[in-house]
Amino acid sequence: MTTSPTTLAPHRFCIVNCYPAASRENFDRFDVGHAHDLFKDFLRREAPNAIAEIVYVADPGFTLPPGTSIDDFDGFIWTGSDLTVYHTDDPRVAAQIDFAGSLMREGAASWGSCWGMQLASLVAGGEVDLNPRGREWGIARDIRLTDAARRSPMLAGKPAAFDAFIMHLDVVTRLPEGTSPLATNTHSPVQAAVIEDGDASFWSTQYHPEFNLHEMARLIAARARVLVREGLFPDEAAVATYAAKMKELFANPDSAELRAELDAGDDIIDPQIRELELRNWLRFIDSRATRR
Repeated sequence: MTTSPTTLAPHRFCIVNCYPAASRENFDRFDVGHAHDLFKDFLRREAPNAIAEIVYVADPGFTLPPGTSIDDFDGFIWTGSDLTVYHTDDPRVAAQIDFAGSLMREGAASWGSCWGMQLASLVAGGEVDLNPRGREWGIARDIRLTDAARRSPMLAGKPAAFDAFIMHLDVVTRLPEGTSPLATNTHSPVQAAVIEDGDASFWSTQYHPEFNLHEMARLIAARARVLVREGLFPDEAAVATYAAKMKELFANPDSAELRAELDAGDDIIDPQIRELELRNWLRFIDSRATRR
C-alpha cells in the first residue's frame, strides 16, 4: 500500500540503535533485520526529504556524528534493545541513560519503541522490572486506549482496541510522576506513554509500530531456542512453521485463511493503522519546528 508522505519538511533525525555490537552481529548471522533499518524505511516512505543518521549508543566511545550536537537534530528515534535497562552498572546501559538524560535536559524530542520507553521512564524517575507474566512476543493482544489517550496527539485516530507487534521481557512498573499510561493490556500495564520534562518530549510505546509481519517473522525464527525454552512453542520446528506463515501472510495480506490462523487483522497488516503513532510523531516534529 502506498500513501502520501506525512511530512515534507527537510527534518534531520538521529536514529539511536540501542543494541550492542555483538547483538547486531547476531542479527546478520541469523538473518534478522536491523532495528535502525525499520525506521529508515518508515522515514523513506513518510518523510522522504528528511535526513536520517544512525548512531550506536551501546558501543564504547559513543558520540554523535562528527560536527553535530543535539540541537542539530529535529528528533531522536530510539530502537529496541536486548539489554536490561535496570542493569545500570553495565556500561552499555549507563551510556544510554546518560545520553537520554542529556536529551531530556536539552529539551529534545524523541520517539522510542520498547527499550526506548523503558529507558525514558527510568531516566525520568519511573521504574522498570521483569514482567512476572513472562515474555510478550509476536503480537500483543487487545491493547486498549486509556482515557488519557483521548487527549493525546500521539494516539489520535488509533482504534480504541488493537493488536501490535511486540517482543519483550521487562515492563514499566511505574511511570514518572505526572505521566499517565496511554495504552494498556492484560500482559503489560504500560503499552504507551508520552514522557515530558520541560521542553523535552519522549513519545514511546512498549510495542513496535515500526515492525511488519516479515520482520517479526525473522526475529521470531532467530529466537527459536529461547521461545522453546520459555515454553511458548513445543519445539523449534513449530517456531519455524509459525514464522513461515507470518512471512506468507506478509506476501499475501488478503489471505482470509492465514489471517484467521494467525489472528491477524487490519491493525497488524495495514500500515495506515499499524504505523499511525509514528506518523503522528512526525506531525508533532513539524509543529515543534514551526514554533522554533
